[in-house]
Amino acid sequence: MTKAFDDLIDFIENKMRMSHIYQPLLIQTLVDSDGKATLRQLAQNFVLKDESQLIFYEKRIKEMPLKILKKHEIVHFNNGIVSLNSTKLSYEEKSKLKMACEKKLQEYIQKRGMKTWDYRLLEDPINDNMRYTVLKNSEGRCELCGVTKKERPLDVDHIIPRSKGGKNKLSNLQVLCSKCNRTKGNKDSTDFRQSEKGDFEEDCIFCKKEFQSEKIFENDTVFAVHDKFPVTKDHIMIITKRHTADFFSMSELERKDSNELLRVIKNKILEKDKTVEGFNVGMNCGKIAGQTIPHAHIHLIPRRTGDIDNPSGGVRGVIPSKMKY
Repeated sequence: MTKAFDDLIDFIENKMRMSHIYQPLLIQTLVDSDGKATLRQLAQNFVLKDESQLIFYEKRIKEMPLKILKKHEIVHFNNGIVSLNSTKLSYEEKSKLKMACEKKLQEYIQKRGMKTWDYRLLEDPINDNMRYTVLKNSEGRCELCGVTKKERPLDVDHIIPRSKGGKNKLSNLQVLCSKCNRTKGNKDSTDFRQSEKGDFEEDCIFCKKEFQSEKIFENDTVFAVHDKFPVTKDHIMIITKRHTADFFSMSELERKDSNELLRVIKNKILEKDKTVEGFNVGMNCGKIAGQTIPHAHIHLIPRRTGDIDNPSGGVRGVIPSKMKY
């Protein structure tokens, strides 16, 4: 049954449930097209509204055609405006120029085929179920730089590029943010799915679920617990969720998450205990350096006046004879 105007307005304003911009964009495009449009026309309008694609092509235009055409003095670029460096063109001259450009385009496309657009024009796209699984496994983060879906659009990337024989299967798919994916292109086949969540050592006390249940704070890759043998009151340890040896084997994301958690806990300690005037923050890396549990952890030790006779030297005290100098 054909919908009246009131039905359409009611659906849009009261019944439409959105998980993306697609529904209102499709209806809007059809209204602009007097009620009908081909799938191709709809897709073209969707691309125009895709901010990540627009940003990508703005950057690509600046880096490639614009740079070369400026060098040959074919175009000018000033204050964000690109202009053709030519005299006023007649209708016939414009037609000849467009035909010449179209000929160049078709010759190149015939020569390169599908490789012209690389992964953007795949005959066998990733299906929705597979895409959902890959995004779910990544927990909404770029496997390379760690940014979240809230910070930048995420892409499902082929580890071995399609243009080099990579297949549409879960073992060949990872999540990269739009920036990392564009930078990678089809030039690399590194698997960035480092299992920051999955590495587990059965005999490690820090890996045991009972121990991790004692956490007082956590974020994506690290958690915090009270040290069972505190140097001072409120001595806290920041520990990686995955099993990794020490600071030098921690990922950039784990270090970043640790720093954020250290700041949060330090501020909470200062809020509740006005006698705290300073902190020692440190790690032991390796048995010879005093590490007793070979699982990366950072100590946050609050310091108060009088907790030691002479605190001068701080961490130099790991070798007592070198504490004073």
